[in-house]
Amino acid sequence: MPIMSATHGEPRADSALDPSAARIREMGTAAVEWAAAYHESIRDLPIAPRVSAAELNRRLAEPLPVDGRDFAELLDVFRDVIVPGSRHNGHPRFFGYVSAPGTAVAAVADLLASTLNANLPAWRSAPAPTELEHVTIGWIGEALGCDPGAGGLFTSGGSMANLTALAAARHRHCGDAVAIHGAGAHPAPLRVYASTETHHSVHKAAALLGIGRANVREIPVDAGFRMDVDALVEAVEQDRAAGLEPFCVVANAGTVVTGAVDPLREVAAVARRYGLWMHVDAAYGGFARLAPSARPLFDGLAEADSIALDPHKWLYLPADCGCLIYRDPEAARAAFRLDADYTRVTQTEPAEAFAFWDYGPDLSRRFRALKVWMLLAHAGSRALGEAIEGNLDCARHLGELVDASDEFELLAPVGLSIVCFRYLPRTMRDEPRSDADEQRLDRLNERIMVALQQGGSSYLSNASVAGRFALRGCVLNYRTTRRDMEILLDDVRRAARQVLDAEE
Repeated sequence: MPIMSATHGEPRADSALDPSAARIREMGTAAVEWAAAYHESIRDLPIAPRVSAAELNRRLAEPLPVDGRDFAELLDVFRDVIVPGSRHNGHPRFFGYVSAPGTAVAAVADLLASTLNANLPAWRSAPAPTELEHVTIGWIGEALGCDPGAGGLFTSGGSMANLTALAAARHRHCGDAVAIHGAGAHPAPLRVYASTETHHSVHKAAALLGIGRANVREIPVDAGFRMDVDALVEAVEQDRAAGLEPFCVVANAGTVVTGAVDPLREVAAVARRYGLWMHVDAAYGGFARLAPSARPLFDGLAEADSIALDPHKWLYLPADCGCLIYRDPEAARAAFRLDADYTRVTQTEPAEAFAFWDYGPDLSRRFRALKVWMLLAHAGSRALGEAIEGNLDCARHLGELVDASDEFELLAPVGLSIVCFRYLPRTMRDEPRSDADEQRLDRLNERIMVALQQGGSSYLSNASVAGRFALRGCVLNYRTTRRDMEILLDDVRRAARQVLDAEE
């Protein structure tokens, strides 16, 4: 029946584009009921679907709808096709990649943010959301030990944060000439330094910014996969002598392969000595500073000129949500500021004249701060630190189980919450191994990984460690317990027997 307008007393239609409050409550209740049941049952779900692209396409593909369907029917498709056809990253034994489970309060925050639909290019466009982003960025800076003058902004993820940081670093070194005329306006090739373990997004950023992937000089690492600082100094000296221009060093605070944290204070000293912009890719590991046992690893982090983070990793937030912190925001502003009449700011109060577009490449920006603020305010830093500490403990426990077993071997030290290991048949444990043996082990462990993933009880991804195929597990879930680590190894043993039996 027609709905009466609350303001003018005029009837309006209850439509798909503009539903009544009662209809919104009906849709919301059904969605929340599903969400509650999903959170309650996620431990019992198979982690990865056994489904083909052809089957999913058959069930989902259709011509562009001309007439709409009821929400209940669409929710049925979501429950019956999309959910079973998805990988459940929130499962306590999903150890693939660096993926967080998300939290219920953040999911609600995303609903609220999407409903408000605030766009955050500048203060004038979204006054309260902008202020909330400042507050939340301040909280993150405090968690990292940054000085009060630090600032920053939320991004789509760590890759965009790395790109933005390198753009700021390049501009500080080159000034406006490159921004106006392009990379050819600078007389000498620029050099970025990063360890061999650095995430590929740094190389991609160098390519996109005209620095060039070949000018990202990879620095060797030590036995713990941490940047060799002496090798860094040698590389900078060599490049300066050759007429190249070092301008930036990228340190890691939790590499994506092994979880290694570079010696940040030592890297910072090198950056000061040679006038380099120091950027830290802390997308995975940065928030581990909230865990007391890991805090010493991050000494020197606050000395960085910029820090990339992913709250959608170790703050347990749903994607997407990256973050970039500047030690001195004004040092980055010149890289992005570009006036246009349609963006002209008329406010005179500095806080109200603020624009995020002066500190990063985006103009339109969604209200990511709400879910970060709501999680931090709802859970508190102590609870988050305890959850991260629990993840670190689980990874160490897994490393100890692997070390104590005669069927597995560690391929790298346990770094933060990442464990790299492989299955090793007992017959090969104490025997000298040729390169052909190592290749056979690589192939065996790759098949074990596939069998494990298809089994649905536990999920590992892969990594290359010193040229060898590794089963890689990253613990990043507040639901995970030590018992899950034991189940994981039982699942790997079962997958290994399945593969070996099939070979006989």
